[in-house]
Amino acid sequence: MKIGYARVSSTGQNETAQVDILTRHGVEEVFIDKASGTTREGRTKLAEAIRFARKGDAIVVTRLDRLARSVPDLHAISQELQAKGVDLIATEQNIDTTTPTGRLMFNMLGAIAEFETDLRKERQLEGIAKAKEEGRYKGRPVTVDGDKIRAALADGRKPVEVAKSFGVARSTVYRFATNK
Repeated sequence: MKIGYARVSSTGQNETAQVDILTRHGVEEVFIDKASGTTREGRTKLAEAIRFARKGDAIVVTRLDRLARSVPDLHAISQELQAKGVDLIATEQNIDTTTPTGRLMFNMLGAIAEFETDLRKERQLEGIAKAKEEGRYKGRPVTVDGDKIRAALADGRKPVEVAKSFGVARSTVYRFATNK
């Protein structure tokens, strides 16, 4: 059986194009996640697809970056599938892990996907640094008035009571109490 897996990074994105490709490649069951590919956390449909797959089945994706964005994750998923006797196919990259060439391409493209993720992070950090330098990025706005919290504590109110009245965690109250 061919089992499809599609992933988009956010709820604003649409998985229709991936599902169409998977259907054209004979996929019978499709699992769809709307989550980042940089980690397996929050990707419940990927876990379901892997559990659903049986020996002799194939997990089919359109591209490897839909499956994982890091080489360790890609290898972990691949090893999990191998242990179950499940093949992996990436339709748009002509990757089929049942062949030596397919395994080579799988490893190379996995490394490239991880590299792209690292580059994107670097560009984002550079953009934030430039925005800070130009005064356009100020970080998260202050939502708690530290002077009022310190005044409430100075009036003899207990930290738990102060936290409740300001709608903050006790740790926030203690942080303001120790940073005068």
